Amino acid sequence: MDHIGHGHKPPVPPVGGGDDGRGGDIPNYGARLRRARLGLICGIATVCMVFISLTSAYIVRQGLPTFDGASNSYVRDWGRVDLPWLLLAINTAVLLVSSVTMEWARRKAAVQAALAPVKSIPGISLGNEKSFPWLGMTVLLGIGFLAGQWLAWGELHARGFFVDTNPNSSFVFLLTIAHAVHLGGGVIALLWAASASLLHKPVEARRIVVDITAWYWHFMAVLWIYVFALLGFAR
Repeated sequence: MDHIGHGHKPPVPPVGGGDDGRGGDIPNYGARLRRARLGLICGIATVCMVFISLTSAYIVRQGLPTFDGASNSYVRDWGRVDLPWLLLAINTAVLLVSSVTMEWARRKAAVQAALAPVKSIPGISLGNEKSFPWLGMTVLLGIGFLAGQWLAWGELHARGFFVDTNPNSSFVFLLTIAHAVHLGGGVIALLWAASASLLHKPVEARRIVVDITAWYWHFMAVLWIYVFALLGFAR
């Protein structure tokens, strides 16, 4: 007490290195989720730029003639593509249903993260809640969509349309394959989210993975509807 009275200050406890100053041992999952969503927005913006560029090239190329050396003149070589519309429509329905199941998985993860502090209190029990495996259903539907797209490409080959058949078929394969590749990345993210549950990761960390994957999956559904409409109306 004498030292303090002579102007000496008591030692100040160190502030931890957590995201919000609460201490290094308490992760700030709210801040992590906000950063993850910001990164997702940047990734979605990049994908949008890619498909905007492909759309511009698709529309401009339709009206451009090609010089034919045999006839020494410019000819229109855009051509036509007989798309398997019924199969593509079924694939669209499958993807839209998967977007619904993905949203339910996102909401389930959000509820579990909100209830996690309550469940950690000794003597508190919320009962045995029965839940549907929405995440697993989304994975199956996503793989089903990719399988359907594979069948659609095979149907195009059976009808005599390949990547190099004409410029129109080249763009059809390019647009659909580009979307399938990006959707495949979403399936990998879904598998990672499912593995996080099997590895008993913290429920808040699982919520971040499921939340980001869900919004990316919804974007993939909207992007496919755009591609589907583009192939149907801009031909």
